[in-house]
Amino acid sequence: MGFAVVGAPFNTLTVEHINNAGYVGLWRTSIFCQPSSFCVKSRPPVKKQLIRAEAANVTQTRQTIEECEAAVIAGNPPPAPAVPPKPHSPHGTPAISPITILKRPRRNRKSATLRAAFQETTISPANFILPLFIHEGEEDTPIGAMPGCYRLGWRHGLIEEVYKARDVGVNSVVLFPKIPDALKSPTGDEAYNENGLVPRAIRLLKDKYPDLVIYTDVALDPYSSDGHDGIVREDGVIMNDETVHQLCKQAVAQARAGADVVSPSDMMDGRVAAIRVALDREGFQDVSIMSYTAKYASAFYGPFREALDSNPRFGDKKTYQMNPGNYREALIESGTDEDEGADILMVKPAMPYLDVIRLLRDNSSLPISAYQVSGEYSMIKAAAAEGMLDETKAMMESLLCIKRAGADAILTYFALQAARNLCADGK
Repeated sequence: MGFAVVGAPFNTLTVEHINNAGYVGLWRTSIFCQPSSFCVKSRPPVKKQLIRAEAANVTQTRQTIEECEAAVIAGNPPPAPAVPPKPHSPHGTPAISPITILKRPRRNRKSATLRAAFQETTISPANFILPLFIHEGEEDTPIGAMPGCYRLGWRHGLIEEVYKARDVGVNSVVLFPKIPDALKSPTGDEAYNENGLVPRAIRLLKDKYPDLVIYTDVALDPYSSDGHDGIVREDGVIMNDETVHQLCKQAVAQARAGADVVSPSDMMDGRVAAIRVALDREGFQDVSIMSYTAKYASAFYGPFREALDSNPRFGDKKTYQMNPGNYREALIESGTDEDEGADILMVKPAMPYLDVIRLLRDNSSLPISAYQVSGEYSMIKAAAAEGMLDETKAMMESLLCIKRAGADAILTYFALQAARNLCADGK
């Protein structure tokens, strides 16, 4: 039987069948294999020199550790690549003496491996909560102000979108309903209809994906004929305690349908404690509360209100949502929500309020979530569409910064897109 001996780097020898029937082995040897007397014939040089041999077995003696060490001690180390030449500077670079700098932070940024090793903040699909708009229709309807987002048909489009999210590691969603105008009322009674759009969607999702974590929105604005988060008195005042009464019934209806986390976004005083009591009284002690703790009266919500057709019929929401100029007030809200039994505290919006995210992170041991709202999403999409920035890089940077500020979970319309990007990068 004939074999081929393949020339290989120092201390290796590769042996193959000449007829290419299979690979035989790789041996360490004390010499670099060169053509020798046992070759059948020589061949023109190739990158790895091939020598044909008649020998049925090729035996080479391995060097022992002692022999290797003896060669080095005797001044005959094995060859290694030469020291690489110093890269040349471009023509015109000034000749200077190096600055005496003991600390050069750039040393820890000089390679991708070092940058990855020392990166303080990372994100993964597990950090994302995907907001989903649902409606009663069969077809998915695009939302003009939010490219790439749709009002999903609750029976088909919703299921398909959740499947896509789970496929890339996003297993948490929050539902926002587009309610038909005919079902809206001043008191928002449709909010606690146990056969309403949201409870039906929850039951369907839990039937299809039992381990999916479902967050719900607790507020009256999608159900209110006035477009406000609470009941509006005839003089325009948002009624606090009466609204809280409705919110408790809404939260219980959602929990009964299978919601894992109810999320009061209304900013009424005392609603966290009232909802906690209502849930516990109905046997839903394991249902969590993610409170919209520091929800600001922001201009960045515009596209969202188009998606749900939930703009206030009059006035604004400044009497219950926080003043964008206030910082310390967030501590009052977070302390109150924590005392009332909130399990998760949220800051909304996210990017313009990174300082508030950090404030809550430094002052609470509870998980902190942040909502990258519709305006933040649409700005990146619009700028990218005009070629003003790289959409993927801007998306990932914005999410990383929100996480760096202290958010444990991020509600973002980019969840699916960002998760796919992370999976593609192997992270």
